[in-house]
Amino acid sequence: MNRRRFVSQLSVTGAAVLLHQGESWSAQPYRAQRVLRGATIYDGTGSGPISGDVALLDDRIVGIGRNLQVSGAEIIDLRGLALAPGFIDIHSHTDTVLFRNPNAEAKIRQGVTTEIAGQDGSSVGPTREERRFGDFGFKDLAGFFSAIEKNKTAVNLASMVGAGTLRGLVIGNENRPATDTELQQMAALVKEALAQGAIGLSSGLEYSPGGFANRDELVALARALQGTGLPYASHMRNEDDELFAAVEEAIAVGRFAGVPVQISHLKAQGARNWWKSDAVLRTIEEAREGGIDVLFDRYPYIAYATGLSNLFPLWTLDGGSRAFLQRIQDPAQRPRIEAYVRDKIDELGSWDAVQITSAGDALSWARGKRLGQLAKDRGKEPYELLLEISVADENRTGMVGFGMSEESTADMLKHPSGMICSDAGARATFGDGSPHPRTYGSFPRVLGHYVREKKVMPLETAIHKMTQMPARRLKLEGRGVISVGAFADLVAFDPARVLDRATFESPHQYPVGIPHVWVNGAWVIRGGEHTAELAGRVLRS
Repeated sequence: MNRRRFVSQLSVTGAAVLLHQGESWSAQPYRAQRVLRGATIYDGTGSGPISGDVALLDDRIVGIGRNLQVSGAEIIDLRGLALAPGFIDIHSHTDTVLFRNPNAEAKIRQGVTTEIAGQDGSSVGPTREERRFGDFGFKDLAGFFSAIEKNKTAVNLASMVGAGTLRGLVIGNENRPATDTELQQMAALVKEALAQGAIGLSSGLEYSPGGFANRDELVALARALQGTGLPYASHMRNEDDELFAAVEEAIAVGRFAGVPVQISHLKAQGARNWWKSDAVLRTIEEAREGGIDVLFDRYPYIAYATGLSNLFPLWTLDGGSRAFLQRIQDPAQRPRIEAYVRDKIDELGSWDAVQITSAGDALSWARGKRLGQLAKDRGKEPYELLLEISVADENRTGMVGFGMSEESTADMLKHPSGMICSDAGARATFGDGSPHPRTYGSFPRVLGHYVREKKVMPLETAIHKMTQMPARRLKLEGRGVISVGAFADLVAFDPARVLDRATFESPHQYPVGIPHVWVNGAWVIRGGEHTAELAGRVLRS
């Protein structure tokens, strides 16, 4: 049912808005397929909860009130459960994995109904060569979106376009400024991606080739967003020793381009930088007071996840992985590279602050192990083992770095300008590798650990950061709220029980306390089990 038809039907059936003790209620709908009965309703706006029923028809919410009586509707008893809008993961890495696992179990079981991909400067397109996944092939976002719609998925999906992807296409993996012609080509590609439905531009400035872009290049690309209200989202150039400069650069891009800024997974990394958290948050507040629309997101863990090459300086990646592997084995360049790596380890605290998460089959012995302890077990010096793993795995190894403090993590999660994200993708295979536990637990961890146990913020505030706030940021109309006419993306959970179970040592564990999830009105998680419904949609700008 489209919105025009829905509004017309409400008019015909005489539905009205009633006021009850200062709360807004809809009248009983003329008809509905399901009534979710007796829930404690958190509408996503940040307001306190109300008790009542929510009626669903097709993909929409058609009624909200107490004791809704709808003839023939299926009644679902949600007494004792909270009902919230489906969670929107504003920084996700779920994209082509949906061709292998359209059920998106690791995310939908967290209550996530919408995934925002194309992050950290990397999107599935545009590309020079066609990318193929089974029966599907595509070279740009339009083709990818069409393929996802044909393949179907359990979650809604939207995507940004990656500045690093554009640089790789136009310039390659070269560490040099873009020419004027190249800037024009990349800016035109941003506009083309927006026309195809991209919901913003992302950058990944700690990675190649995106990190080779200077500020002028980022401004030139971000200007293509003018008039859309969509954000420039940045994995900043630095999240530790040069954090202040990185935040200032991100804000400056928004200022000079005239567009909103979304700072991705904001953190102060390394014990010697933890003191910077408060100052960075003040910088964001001052920028907002000065008229710059800057917000941020953060996942609820004290460890980050990235590639093992993140321990090395960015310049070593000039020219791609083959050049990188040659440089780190070059005796002439070793002193400079080793000094950088050891300083990075000093910032993290020890070699055991690095955990190997993914590696090729020949290196299966390294998966899930701390690098310091692994070096002891194998009788090797840690830096030498790092080189050995990097070379043997051809620069494909993943890692987790334990670099943040609990105090600053809580401060960022509760800050009014911050939203909640996972910075993770849905898994194609349960038990594959040793991923960051945020893959399975980010959203229930906020609800259970930070809201219920640590009382960092009220439940309604946490839900707002997962729902209406990201929906507004990305112009996702009809998402992120429980209101009449909104899409029926909903999650029912037990506030007294919801909790993540995934750990760094044993990450492949689904959360508890989330028995029901609906996507566009379809019941995807029912009684804690996946129904195999694939009701997700591509959400284009």
